[in-house]
Amino acid sequence: MTVAERIPGPRGILPLRPPKEPNDPRSLRDAAGSKGGSGSLAEYGLRRYLVVGGVMLAALLQTVDLTIVNVALPTIQGNLGATVDDGTWVVTAYVIANVVVIPLAPWLQLRFGRKNYFLASIAGFTIASMLCGMATSLTALILFRVVQGAFGGGLLATAQVVLRDTFPPQQMGMSQSIFALGTILGPSLGPTLGGILVDNLSWPWVFDVNLVPGILAFVILWRYMRDHTKPQRARVDVAGIALLIVAVSCMQYVLDQGQRDDWFSDQSIQLCSLLALLATSAFVWWELRIAEPIVDLRVMRQPAVAAALLIAGAYAAVIFPSLLLLPQFTIDNLGFTSTLAGILIGVRALPVLLLTIPVARLASLPRFDLRWSIGGGIAVAGLGSLWLASCVTTNSDLGTFIPPLLLVGIGAAFVYSPLLVATMRAVAPEAGAKAASFIVLFFQLGGSVSSASIVAFLDQRLQFHQTILAAQATLSRLPVAQFLQHGTPAQLATVIAGQAAALSYADAFLVTGVLALVVTPGVLLLARKHS
Repeated sequence: MTVAERIPGPRGILPLRPPKEPNDPRSLRDAAGSKGGSGSLAEYGLRRYLVVGGVMLAALLQTVDLTIVNVALPTIQGNLGATVDDGTWVVTAYVIANVVVIPLAPWLQLRFGRKNYFLASIAGFTIASMLCGMATSLTALILFRVVQGAFGGGLLATAQVVLRDTFPPQQMGMSQSIFALGTILGPSLGPTLGGILVDNLSWPWVFDVNLVPGILAFVILWRYMRDHTKPQRARVDVAGIALLIVAVSCMQYVLDQGQRDDWFSDQSIQLCSLLALLATSAFVWWELRIAEPIVDLRVMRQPAVAAALLIAGAYAAVIFPSLLLLPQFTIDNLGFTSTLAGILIGVRALPVLLLTIPVARLASLPRFDLRWSIGGGIAVAGLGSLWLASCVTTNSDLGTFIPPLLLVGIGAAFVYSPLLVATMRAVAPEAGAKAASFIVLFFQLGGSVSSASIVAFLDQRLQFHQTILAAQATLSRLPVAQFLQHGTPAQLATVIAGQAAALSYADAFLVTGVLALVVTPGVLLLARKHS
Protein backbone atom coordinates (compact mmCIF):
# COMPACT_ATOMS: atom_id res chain seq x y z
CA MET A 1 0.00 0.00 0.00
CA THR A 2 1.47 3.37 -1.00
CA VAL A 3 1.63 6.48 1.09
CA ALA A 4 -1.00 8.12 -1.09
CA GLU A 5 -3.42 5.37 -0.16
CA ARG A 6 -3.07 5.99 3.58
CA ILE A 7 -4.43 8.61 5.93
CA PRO A 8 -3.61 9.08 9.60
CA GLY A 9 -6.29 7.97 12.02
CA PRO A 10 -6.76 8.03 15.74
CA ARG A 11 -5.54 4.43 16.04
CA GLY A 12 -2.81 4.48 13.45
CA ILE A 13 -2.83 4.39 9.70
CA LEU A 14 -6.14 3.43 8.04
CA PRO A 15 -6.41 2.16 4.46
CA LEU A 16 -8.11 4.50 2.02
CA ARG A 17 -10.03 2.78 -0.80
CA PRO A 18 -9.65 4.42 -4.19
CA PRO A 19 -12.79 6.18 -5.38
CA LYS A 20 -14.86 4.57 -8.11
CA GLU A 21 -14.48 6.12 -11.50
CA PRO A 22 -17.56 7.86 -12.97
CA ASN A 23 -17.83 5.19 -15.67
CA ASP A 24 -17.26 2.30 -13.30
CA PRO A 25 -20.14 -0.21 -13.76
CA ARG A 26 -20.53 -0.33 -9.98
CA SER A 27 -21.25 3.39 -9.93
CA LEU A 28 -23.85 3.11 -12.69
CA ARG A 29 -25.52 0.18 -10.96
CA ASP A 30 -25.69 1.92 -7.60
CA ALA A 31 -27.01 5.14 -9.15
CA ALA A 32 -29.74 3.33 -11.00
CA GLY A 33 -30.67 1.08 -8.14
CA SER A 34 -31.57 1.49 -4.55
CA LYS A 35 -30.84 4.52 -2.42
CA GLY A 36 -31.89 2.71 0.68
CA GLY A 37 -29.01 0.32 1.20
CA SER A 38 -27.43 -2.68 -0.44
CA GLY A 39 -30.21 -5.01 0.69
CA SER A 40 -33.03 -2.97 -0.82
CA LEU A 41 -34.58 -3.63 -4.21
CA ALA A 42 -36.28 -0.23 -4.41
CA GLU A 43 -35.75 1.52 -7.73
CA TYR A 44 -35.69 5.20 -8.63
CA GLY A 45 -35.96 7.30 -11.75
CA LEU A 46 -36.22 5.78 -15.20
CA ARG A 47 -35.33 2.31 -13.97
CA ARG A 48 -38.39 2.22 -11.70
CA TYR A 49 -40.70 3.20 -14.58
CA LEU A 50 -39.23 0.44 -16.75
CA VAL A 51 -39.57 -2.24 -14.07
CA VAL A 52 -43.13 -1.16 -13.20
CA GLY A 53 -44.05 -1.13 -16.90
CA GLY A 54 -42.67 -4.64 -17.41
CA VAL A 55 -44.39 -6.00 -14.30
CA MET A 56 -47.73 -4.45 -15.27
CA LEU A 57 -47.53 -5.92 -18.77
CA ALA A 58 -46.93 -9.34 -17.23
CA ALA A 59 -49.82 -8.94 -14.76
CA LEU A 60 -52.20 -7.81 -17.50
CA LEU A 61 -51.36 -10.90 -19.55
CA GLN A 62 -52.92 -13.05 -16.84
CA THR A 63 -55.87 -10.88 -15.83
CA VAL A 64 -56.98 -10.05 -19.38
CA ASP A 65 -56.96 -13.73 -20.34
CA LEU A 66 -59.42 -14.52 -17.55
CA THR A 67 -62.21 -12.92 -19.60
CA ILE A 68 -60.98 -12.19 -23.13
CA VAL A 69 -61.86 -15.70 -24.35
CA ASN A 70 -65.46 -15.54 -23.09
CA VAL A 71 -66.74 -13.39 -25.95
CA ALA A 72 -64.88 -15.53 -28.50
CA LEU A 73 -66.29 -18.88 -27.33
CA PRO A 74 -69.24 -18.98 -29.78
CA THR A 75 -66.87 -18.32 -32.70
CA ILE A 76 -64.32 -20.87 -31.46
CA GLN A 77 -67.03 -23.51 -31.06
CA GLY A 78 -68.30 -22.87 -34.58
CA ASN A 79 -64.87 -22.92 -36.23
CA LEU A 80 -63.62 -26.01 -34.40
CA GLY A 81 -66.92 -27.91 -34.56
CA ALA A 82 -67.39 -28.11 -30.80
CA THR A 83 -70.53 -28.19 -28.71
CA VAL A 84 -71.28 -25.52 -26.12
CA ASP A 85 -70.36 -27.87 -23.26
CA ASP A 86 -67.08 -28.85 -24.92
CA GLY A 87 -66.23 -25.22 -25.69
CA THR A 88 -66.51 -24.16 -22.06
CA TRP A 89 -63.47 -26.30 -21.30
CA VAL A 90 -61.39 -23.66 -23.08
CA VAL A 91 -62.14 -21.43 -20.09
CA THR A 92 -62.34 -24.13 -17.41
CA ALA A 93 -58.94 -25.67 -18.28
CA TYR A 94 -57.22 -22.30 -17.95
CA VAL A 95 -58.83 -21.48 -14.61
CA ILE A 96 -58.08 -24.89 -13.07
CA ALA A 97 -54.38 -24.76 -13.99
CA ASN A 98 -54.21 -21.14 -12.85
CA VAL A 99 -55.74 -21.78 -9.43
CA VAL A 100 -53.53 -24.83 -8.82
CA VAL A 101 -50.29 -22.90 -9.41
CA ILE A 102 -51.15 -19.66 -7.57
CA PRO A 103 -50.64 -21.06 -4.03
CA LEU A 104 -47.44 -22.76 -5.19
CA ALA A 105 -45.93 -19.48 -6.43
CA PRO A 106 -44.07 -18.57 -3.18
CA TRP A 107 -42.40 -22.00 -3.07
CA LEU A 108 -41.49 -21.81 -6.76
CA GLN A 109 -39.96 -18.36 -6.22
CA LEU A 110 -37.88 -19.78 -3.38
CA ARG A 111 -36.85 -22.88 -5.32
CA PHE A 112 -35.82 -21.19 -8.57
CA GLY A 113 -35.29 -17.56 -7.56
CA ARG A 114 -37.92 -14.85 -7.93
CA LYS A 115 -36.54 -13.31 -11.12
CA ASN A 116 -35.87 -16.66 -12.79
CA TYR A 117 -39.38 -17.90 -11.99
CA PHE A 118 -41.02 -14.65 -13.09
CA LEU A 119 -39.19 -14.64 -16.43
CA ALA A 120 -39.95 -18.34 -16.98
CA SER A 121 -43.65 -17.67 -16.30
CA ILE A 122 -43.73 -14.80 -18.81
CA ALA A 123 -41.93 -16.82 -21.46
CA GLY A 124 -44.07 -19.92 -20.93
CA PHE A 125 -47.30 -17.91 -20.98
CA THR A 126 -46.30 -16.14 -24.20
CA ILE A 127 -45.31 -19.36 -25.98
CA ALA A 128 -48.50 -21.10 -24.83
CA SER A 129 -50.53 -18.14 -26.16
CA MET A 130 -48.91 -18.56 -29.56
CA LEU A 131 -49.71 -22.28 -29.54
CA CYS A 132 -53.35 -21.56 -28.60
CA GLY A 133 -53.66 -19.27 -31.61
CA MET A 134 -52.24 -22.00 -33.85
CA ALA A 135 -54.52 -24.78 -32.53
CA THR A 136 -56.57 -26.57 -35.18
CA SER A 137 -58.63 -28.78 -32.87
CA LEU A 138 -60.48 -28.27 -29.61
CA THR A 139 -58.36 -30.92 -27.86
CA ALA A 140 -55.14 -29.12 -28.76
CA LEU A 141 -56.59 -25.77 -27.72
CA ILE A 142 -57.65 -27.09 -24.30
CA LEU A 143 -54.21 -28.67 -23.77
CA PHE A 144 -52.43 -25.41 -24.61
CA ARG A 145 -54.82 -23.51 -22.35
CA VAL A 146 -53.77 -25.77 -19.45
CA VAL A 147 -50.13 -24.85 -20.13
CA GLN A 148 -51.04 -21.18 -20.45
CA GLY A 149 -52.95 -21.23 -17.17
CA ALA A 150 -50.12 -23.01 -15.34
CA PHE A 151 -47.58 -20.37 -16.34
CA GLY A 152 -50.13 -17.61 -15.79
CA GLY A 153 -50.57 -18.70 -12.18
CA GLY A 154 -47.07 -17.43 -11.44
CA LEU A 155 -47.56 -14.00 -12.95
CA LEU A 156 -49.97 -12.22 -10.63
CA ALA A 157 -48.71 -13.24 -7.17
CA THR A 158 -45.09 -12.68 -8.22
CA ALA A 159 -45.92 -9.33 -9.80
CA GLN A 160 -47.42 -8.09 -6.54
CA VAL A 161 -44.29 -8.90 -4.52
CA VAL A 162 -41.96 -7.43 -7.16
CA LEU A 163 -43.93 -4.18 -7.19
CA ARG A 164 -43.83 -4.04 -3.39
CA ASP A 165 -40.04 -4.36 -3.42
CA THR A 166 -39.60 -1.90 -6.29
CA PHE A 167 -40.95 0.95 -4.13
CA PRO A 168 -39.58 2.02 -0.74
CA PRO A 169 -41.65 0.90 2.28
CA GLN A 170 -43.26 4.32 2.76
CA GLN A 171 -44.73 4.07 -0.76
CA MET A 172 -46.39 0.67 -0.30
CA GLY A 173 -49.76 2.26 -1.02
CA MET A 174 -48.54 3.38 -4.43
CA SER A 175 -47.08 -0.03 -5.32
CA GLN A 176 -50.23 -1.92 -4.34
CA SER A 177 -52.51 0.56 -6.09
CA ILE A 178 -50.58 0.03 -9.32
CA PHE A 179 -50.95 -3.73 -8.86
CA ALA A 180 -54.67 -3.35 -8.12
CA LEU A 181 -55.00 -1.33 -11.32
CA GLY A 182 -53.86 -4.31 -13.36
CA THR A 183 -55.91 -6.79 -11.34
CA ILE A 184 -59.18 -4.87 -11.79
CA LEU A 185 -58.58 -3.43 -15.26
CA GLY A 186 -57.61 -6.76 -16.81
CA PRO A 187 -60.91 -8.62 -16.37
CA SER A 188 -62.82 -5.48 -17.37
CA LEU A 189 -60.76 -4.85 -20.51
CA GLY A 190 -60.80 -8.51 -21.55
CA PRO A 191 -64.35 -8.53 -22.97
CA THR A 192 -63.77 -5.15 -24.66
CA LEU A 193 -60.58 -6.27 -26.37
CA GLY A 194 -61.98 -9.71 -27.17
CA GLY A 195 -65.10 -8.28 -28.76
CA ILE A 196 -63.11 -5.92 -30.98
CA LEU A 197 -60.72 -8.67 -32.09
CA VAL A 198 -63.46 -11.21 -32.82
CA ASP A 199 -65.69 -8.74 -34.68
CA ASN A 200 -62.89 -7.27 -36.81
CA LEU A 201 -60.25 -10.02 -37.14
CA SER A 202 -60.55 -13.67 -36.05
CA TRP A 203 -60.63 -15.73 -32.85
CA PRO A 204 -56.88 -16.66 -32.81
CA TRP A 205 -56.16 -12.99 -32.19
CA VAL A 206 -57.53 -13.24 -28.63
CA PHE A 207 -54.38 -15.33 -27.98
CA ASP A 208 -51.97 -13.75 -30.46
CA VAL A 209 -52.53 -10.34 -28.83
CA ASN A 210 -50.37 -11.59 -25.93
CA LEU A 211 -47.22 -12.05 -28.00
CA VAL A 212 -45.88 -8.49 -28.23
CA PRO A 213 -46.63 -7.54 -24.58
CA GLY A 214 -45.16 -10.84 -23.41
CA ILE A 215 -41.91 -10.40 -25.34
CA LEU A 216 -41.63 -6.77 -24.26
CA ALA A 217 -42.20 -7.62 -20.59
CA PHE A 218 -39.62 -10.41 -20.73
CA VAL A 219 -36.92 -8.21 -22.29
CA ILE A 220 -37.51 -5.29 -19.90
CA LEU A 221 -37.48 -7.41 -16.74
CA TRP A 222 -34.56 -9.55 -17.89
CA ARG A 223 -32.54 -6.38 -18.38
CA TYR A 224 -33.61 -4.18 -15.48
CA MET A 225 -35.22 -6.25 -12.72
CA ARG A 226 -32.87 -6.93 -9.78
CA ASP A 227 -33.18 -9.84 -7.40
CA HIS A 228 -31.07 -10.51 -4.30
CA THR A 229 -32.64 -13.92 -3.73
CA LYS A 230 -30.87 -16.98 -5.03
CA PRO A 231 -32.41 -20.38 -5.80
CA GLN A 232 -32.55 -22.51 -2.67
CA ARG A 233 -32.78 -26.23 -2.25
CA ALA A 234 -36.33 -26.54 -0.93
CA ARG A 235 -37.94 -29.87 -0.11
CA VAL A 236 -40.42 -31.03 -2.73
CA ASP A 237 -43.69 -31.78 -0.96
CA VAL A 238 -45.02 -34.39 -3.39
CA ALA A 239 -48.01 -35.33 -1.24
CA GLY A 240 -49.00 -31.69 -0.77
CA ILE A 241 -48.79 -30.96 -4.49
CA ALA A 242 -50.86 -34.05 -5.36
CA LEU A 243 -53.57 -33.23 -2.79
CA LEU A 244 -53.68 -29.60 -3.94
CA ILE A 245 -54.12 -30.58 -7.59
CA VAL A 246 -56.93 -33.01 -6.77
CA ALA A 247 -58.71 -30.59 -4.41
CA VAL A 248 -58.58 -27.54 -6.67
CA SER A 249 -59.26 -29.40 -9.92
CA CYS A 250 -62.30 -31.22 -8.55
CA MET A 251 -63.69 -28.09 -6.92
CA GLN A 252 -63.28 -26.02 -10.08
CA TYR A 253 -64.88 -28.79 -12.16
CA VAL A 254 -67.92 -28.79 -9.86
CA LEU A 255 -68.20 -25.00 -10.06
CA ASP A 256 -67.88 -24.84 -13.85
CA GLN A 257 -69.88 -27.92 -14.83
CA GLY A 258 -72.42 -28.18 -12.02
CA GLN A 259 -75.08 -26.02 -13.61
CA ARG A 260 -74.83 -27.78 -16.97
CA ASP A 261 -75.00 -31.25 -15.38
CA ASP A 262 -77.86 -30.41 -12.97
CA TRP A 263 -75.53 -30.37 -9.98
CA PHE A 264 -75.79 -33.32 -7.58
CA SER A 265 -78.15 -35.31 -9.75
CA ASP A 266 -75.08 -36.10 -11.89
CA GLN A 267 -72.70 -38.82 -10.68
CA SER A 268 -69.55 -37.04 -11.87
CA ILE A 269 -70.50 -33.94 -9.87
CA GLN A 270 -71.16 -36.10 -6.80
CA LEU A 271 -67.80 -37.85 -7.15
CA CYS A 272 -65.82 -34.66 -7.72
CA SER A 273 -67.53 -32.95 -4.78
CA LEU A 274 -66.58 -35.83 -2.49
CA LEU A 275 -63.00 -35.87 -3.80
CA ALA A 276 -62.69 -32.10 -3.37
CA LEU A 277 -63.88 -32.29 0.24
CA LEU A 278 -61.61 -35.20 1.16
CA ALA A 279 -58.56 -33.82 -0.66
CA THR A 280 -58.99 -30.36 0.87
CA SER A 281 -59.25 -31.79 4.39
CA ALA A 282 -56.22 -34.00 3.84
CA PHE A 283 -54.26 -31.13 2.29
CA VAL A 284 -54.87 -28.80 5.25
CA TRP A 285 -53.99 -31.54 7.75
CA TRP A 286 -50.81 -32.47 5.88
CA GLU A 287 -49.55 -28.91 5.28
CA LEU A 288 -49.99 -27.99 8.96
CA ARG A 289 -48.25 -31.19 10.04
CA ILE A 290 -44.97 -31.10 8.09
CA ALA A 291 -42.06 -28.74 8.71
CA GLU A 292 -41.56 -27.58 5.10
CA PRO A 293 -45.01 -27.37 3.46
CA ILE A 294 -45.44 -26.58 -0.21
CA VAL A 295 -48.13 -24.05 0.82
CA ASP A 296 -47.59 -22.37 4.19
CA LEU A 297 -51.12 -22.21 5.61
CA ARG A 298 -49.80 -20.92 8.94
CA VAL A 299 -49.78 -17.36 7.62
CA MET A 300 -53.59 -17.47 7.75
CA ARG A 301 -53.49 -17.89 11.52
CA GLN A 302 -53.10 -14.12 11.83
CA PRO A 303 -56.61 -12.66 12.26
CA ALA A 304 -55.90 -9.66 10.02
CA VAL A 305 -54.75 -11.94 7.16
CA ALA A 306 -57.71 -14.30 7.56
CA ALA A 307 -60.11 -11.34 7.53
CA ALA A 308 -58.41 -9.89 4.43
CA LEU A 309 -58.75 -13.20 2.59
CA LEU A 310 -62.46 -13.47 3.38
CA ILE A 311 -63.04 -9.88 2.28
CA ALA A 312 -61.08 -10.50 -0.95
CA GLY A 313 -63.30 -13.49 -1.74
CA ALA A 314 -66.50 -11.60 -0.92
CA TYR A 315 -65.35 -8.59 -2.92
CA ALA A 316 -64.70 -10.82 -5.95
CA ALA A 317 -68.20 -12.24 -5.50
CA VAL A 318 -69.55 -8.71 -5.96
CA ILE A 319 -67.33 -7.75 -8.89
CA PHE A 320 -67.14 -10.87 -11.10
CA PRO A 321 -70.84 -11.67 -11.69
CA SER A 322 -71.38 -8.45 -13.64
CA LEU A 323 -68.46 -9.38 -15.91
CA LEU A 324 -70.31 -12.59 -16.74
CA LEU A 325 -73.96 -11.49 -16.71
CA LEU A 326 -73.99 -8.06 -18.32
CA PRO A 327 -72.37 -9.05 -21.66
CA GLN A 328 -74.61 -12.12 -21.78
CA PHE A 329 -77.77 -10.09 -21.21
CA THR A 330 -76.90 -7.25 -23.58
CA ILE A 331 -75.87 -9.57 -26.43
CA ASP A 332 -78.63 -12.19 -26.09
CA ASN A 333 -81.54 -9.96 -25.09
CA LEU A 334 -80.73 -6.44 -26.27
CA GLY A 335 -78.93 -7.26 -29.51
CA PHE A 336 -75.59 -5.61 -28.62
CA THR A 337 -72.53 -6.58 -30.65
CA SER A 338 -69.58 -8.18 -28.87
CA THR A 339 -67.66 -4.93 -29.27
CA LEU A 340 -70.42 -2.81 -27.75
CA ALA A 341 -70.90 -5.23 -24.84
CA GLY A 342 -67.16 -5.20 -24.22
CA ILE A 343 -67.02 -1.41 -24.24
CA LEU A 344 -69.84 -1.37 -21.70
CA ILE A 345 -67.77 -3.50 -19.33
CA GLY A 346 -64.77 -1.28 -19.98
CA VAL A 347 -66.73 1.70 -18.68
CA ARG A 348 -66.53 0.24 -15.19
CA ALA A 349 -62.74 0.27 -15.35
CA LEU A 350 -62.55 4.01 -16.09
CA PRO A 351 -62.91 5.20 -12.45
CA VAL A 352 -60.28 2.67 -11.39
CA LEU A 353 -57.86 4.15 -13.90
CA LEU A 354 -58.54 7.73 -12.81
CA LEU A 355 -58.55 7.09 -9.05
CA THR A 356 -55.46 4.89 -8.77
CA ILE A 357 -53.04 7.67 -7.81
CA PRO A 358 -55.38 9.44 -5.32
CA VAL A 359 -56.19 6.11 -3.63
CA ALA A 360 -52.47 5.28 -3.48
CA ARG A 361 -51.71 8.54 -1.70
CA LEU A 362 -54.60 7.96 0.67
CA ALA A 363 -53.47 4.43 1.50
CA SER A 364 -49.93 5.70 2.17
CA LEU A 365 -51.01 8.09 4.92
CA PRO A 366 -49.68 6.62 8.21
CA ARG A 367 -52.65 7.68 10.32
CA PHE A 368 -55.39 6.84 7.83
CA ASP A 369 -57.61 3.93 8.84
CA LEU A 370 -57.73 1.75 5.72
CA ARG A 371 -60.94 0.15 6.90
CA TRP A 372 -62.85 3.31 5.97
CA SER A 373 -61.67 3.07 2.39
CA ILE A 374 -62.28 -0.69 2.08
CA GLY A 375 -65.68 -0.66 3.76
CA GLY A 376 -66.84 2.47 1.96
CA GLY A 377 -65.70 1.11 -1.40
CA ILE A 378 -67.54 -2.19 -0.96
CA ALA A 379 -70.70 -0.34 0.10
CA VAL A 380 -70.52 2.02 -2.90
CA ALA A 381 -69.98 -0.93 -5.27
CA GLY A 382 -73.00 -2.62 -3.69
CA LEU A 383 -75.15 0.46 -4.21
CA GLY A 384 -74.00 0.52 -7.83
CA SER A 385 -75.14 -3.09 -8.23
CA LEU A 386 -78.54 -2.26 -6.73
CA TRP A 387 -78.85 0.66 -9.14
CA LEU A 388 -77.86 -1.62 -12.01
CA ALA A 389 -80.61 -4.06 -11.02
CA SER A 390 -83.20 -1.31 -11.41
CA CYS A 391 -81.88 -0.47 -14.90
CA VAL A 392 -82.25 -3.94 -16.41
CA THR A 393 -85.25 -3.94 -18.74
CA THR A 394 -86.00 -5.16 -22.24
CA ASN A 395 -85.78 -1.54 -23.47
CA SER A 396 -82.46 -0.59 -21.85
CA ASP A 397 -79.80 1.02 -24.01
CA LEU A 398 -76.08 1.71 -23.59
CA GLY A 399 -76.59 4.96 -21.72
CA THR A 400 -78.85 3.31 -19.16
CA PHE A 401 -76.05 1.12 -17.79
CA ILE A 402 -73.22 3.65 -17.74
CA PRO A 403 -74.06 5.59 -14.49
CA PRO A 404 -74.43 2.50 -12.25
CA LEU A 405 -71.34 0.89 -13.76
CA LEU A 406 -69.34 4.04 -13.06
CA LEU A 407 -70.54 3.91 -9.44
CA VAL A 408 -69.43 0.26 -9.16
CA GLY A 409 -66.05 1.26 -10.60
CA ILE A 410 -65.66 4.11 -8.10
CA GLY A 411 -66.31 1.71 -5.25
CA ALA A 412 -63.91 -0.87 -6.65
CA ALA A 413 -61.10 1.70 -6.86
CA PHE A 414 -61.18 2.17 -3.07
CA VAL A 415 -61.14 -1.50 -2.09
CA TYR A 416 -58.48 -3.72 -3.62
CA SER A 417 -55.28 -1.69 -3.19
CA PRO A 418 -56.03 -0.64 0.43
CA LEU A 419 -56.87 -4.29 1.16
CA LEU A 420 -53.49 -5.35 -0.23
CA VAL A 421 -51.72 -2.69 1.82
CA ALA A 422 -53.54 -3.77 5.00
CA THR A 423 -52.50 -7.38 4.36
CA MET A 424 -48.86 -6.52 3.65
CA ARG A 425 -48.68 -4.48 6.85
CA ALA A 426 -50.08 -7.37 8.87
CA VAL A 427 -47.26 -9.79 8.00
CA ALA A 428 -43.49 -9.80 8.24
CA PRO A 429 -41.62 -8.89 5.03
CA GLU A 430 -40.49 -12.48 4.49
CA ALA A 431 -44.13 -13.63 4.56
CA GLY A 432 -45.21 -11.05 1.99
CA ALA A 433 -45.05 -13.44 -0.98
CA LYS A 434 -47.19 -16.00 0.86
CA ALA A 435 -49.83 -13.44 1.84
CA ALA A 436 -49.85 -12.04 -1.70
CA SER A 437 -50.46 -15.45 -3.26
CA PHE A 438 -53.35 -16.14 -0.87
CA ILE A 439 -54.99 -12.79 -1.66
CA VAL A 440 -54.80 -13.54 -5.39
CA LEU A 441 -56.05 -17.10 -4.81
CA PHE A 442 -59.06 -16.07 -2.70
CA PHE A 443 -59.91 -13.30 -5.16
CA GLN A 444 -59.94 -15.84 -7.99
CA LEU A 445 -61.80 -18.49 -6.00
CA GLY A 446 -64.36 -15.90 -4.90
CA GLY A 447 -64.96 -15.05 -8.53
CA SER A 448 -65.32 -18.71 -9.51
CA VAL A 449 -67.69 -19.59 -6.68
CA SER A 450 -69.83 -16.49 -7.20
CA SER A 451 -70.00 -16.97 -10.97
CA ALA A 452 -71.14 -20.59 -10.61
CA SER A 453 -73.64 -19.65 -7.90
CA ILE A 454 -75.08 -16.70 -9.79
CA VAL A 455 -75.58 -18.78 -12.95
CA ALA A 456 -77.51 -21.39 -10.93
CA PHE A 457 -79.54 -18.63 -9.27
CA LEU A 458 -80.22 -17.01 -12.65
CA ASP A 459 -81.51 -20.27 -14.10
CA GLN A 460 -83.87 -20.81 -11.16
CA ARG A 461 -85.20 -17.27 -11.31
CA LEU A 462 -85.70 -17.56 -15.07
CA GLN A 463 -87.91 -20.62 -14.61
CA PHE A 464 -89.78 -18.89 -11.80
CA HIS A 465 -90.52 -15.71 -13.76
CA GLN A 466 -91.46 -17.62 -16.92
CA THR A 467 -93.98 -19.66 -14.91
CA ILE A 468 -95.51 -16.58 -13.29
CA LEU A 469 -95.69 -14.52 -16.49
CA ALA A 470 -97.08 -17.41 -18.54
CA ALA A 471 -99.80 -17.97 -15.95
CA GLN A 472 -100.77 -14.31 -16.22
CA ALA A 473 -100.81 -14.26 -20.04
CA THR A 474 -104.53 -14.92 -20.44
CA LEU A 475 -107.11 -13.28 -22.68
CA SER A 476 -108.83 -11.88 -19.59
CA ARG A 477 -105.95 -9.42 -19.27
CA LEU A 478 -106.44 -6.43 -21.56
CA PRO A 479 -102.75 -5.97 -22.61
CA VAL A 480 -102.60 -9.62 -23.66
CA ALA A 481 -105.81 -9.41 -25.64
CA GLN A 482 -104.64 -6.22 -27.38
CA PHE A 483 -101.29 -7.80 -28.26
CA LEU A 484 -102.91 -10.90 -29.80
CA GLN A 485 -105.04 -8.69 -32.05
CA HIS A 486 -101.87 -7.91 -34.04
CA GLY A 487 -99.41 -10.61 -32.95
CA THR A 488 -99.24 -14.38 -32.76
CA PRO A 489 -99.02 -16.66 -29.71
CA ALA A 490 -95.41 -17.45 -30.71
CA GLN A 491 -94.55 -13.74 -30.62
CA LEU A 492 -96.23 -13.45 -27.23
CA ALA A 493 -94.11 -16.33 -25.94
CA THR A 494 -90.99 -14.50 -27.15
CA VAL A 495 -92.03 -11.36 -25.30
CA ILE A 496 -92.69 -13.35 -22.13
CA ALA A 497 -89.26 -15.02 -22.39
CA GLY A 498 -87.59 -11.61 -22.80
CA GLN A 499 -89.40 -10.15 -19.81
CA ALA A 500 -88.55 -13.20 -17.68
CA ALA A 501 -84.89 -12.90 -18.65
CA ALA A 502 -84.78 -9.20 -17.73
CA LEU A 503 -86.39 -9.87 -14.36
CA SER A 504 -83.97 -12.74 -13.69
CA TYR A 505 -80.88 -10.67 -14.48
CA ALA A 506 -82.23 -7.86 -12.31
CA ASP A 507 -82.62 -10.33 -9.43
CA ALA A 508 -79.03 -11.48 -9.90
CA PHE A 509 -77.64 -7.93 -9.72
CA LEU A 510 -79.86 -7.30 -6.70
CA VAL A 511 -78.31 -10.27 -4.90
CA THR A 512 -74.75 -9.06 -5.56
CA GLY A 513 -75.65 -5.61 -4.25
CA VAL A 514 -77.16 -7.00 -1.07
CA LEU A 515 -74.13 -9.27 -0.60
CA ALA A 516 -71.81 -6.26 -0.75
CA LEU A 517 -73.76 -4.42 1.92
CA VAL A 518 -73.87 -7.52 4.12
CA VAL A 519 -70.08 -8.12 4.04
CA THR A 520 -69.17 -4.45 4.55
CA PRO A 521 -69.05 -4.67 8.39
CA GLY A 522 -66.46 -7.44 8.01
CA VAL A 523 -63.76 -4.80 7.43
CA LEU A 524 -63.80 -4.13 11.19
CA LEU A 525 -61.82 -7.37 11.58
CA LEU A 526 -58.87 -5.84 9.73
CA ALA A 527 -55.99 -4.12 11.48
CA ARG A 528 -56.98 -0.62 12.59
CA LYS A 529 -54.13 1.38 11.06
CA HIS A 530 -50.49 1.48 10.13
CA SER A 531 -48.41 -0.38 12.65
